[in-house]
Amino acid sequence: MKDYQESLDNSKNELKRVDHLIFVSLKYTRTVDVIRSIIERMLNAFEFITNALLEKKRVRKKKLQIPPQIMLRCELANKEYNDEKIKENLDFYLELRDILKAKFTRREEYRRYVTMISELSPGNTVEVDIDKINEYYQKIKEFLEYVEGLVK
Repeated sequence: MKDYQESLDNSKNELKRVDHLIFVSLKYTRTVDVIRSIIERMLNAFEFITNALLEKKRVRKKKLQIPPQIMLRCELANKEYNDEKIKENLDFYLELRDILKAKFTRREEYRRYVTMISELSPGNTVEVDIDKINEYYQKIKEFLEYVEGLVK
């Protein structure tokens, strides 16, 4: 099995876990901790997708060096593919990382409108609730399908 195919499979497995977290765990617990777990899994899926993109390029370009840091891998993927959809999704990945790293507060835990409020900078907050998590999930699934089409 090729390395890029393994990365795609790992990404699909992470998204299966995200699916379960959204439609089972979050549905019944409704806590910010579950939302944070979902975002962590989404970030893992993005990292595997980025690895798949770079591994596919490395198969074609034997001298391509893949850096160990994810930020450098994102920059390299942007440079190598020069594709607007890839750039947009990698920017989204970086935004998700910022949301997860930021200080956060909880609102309406154990209720339908449970919300994690991340303060990215003074005056710049992002509210992540169940509906927003579903949007993020759909966006990542679409990106995975797009990348699968690219690398095959």
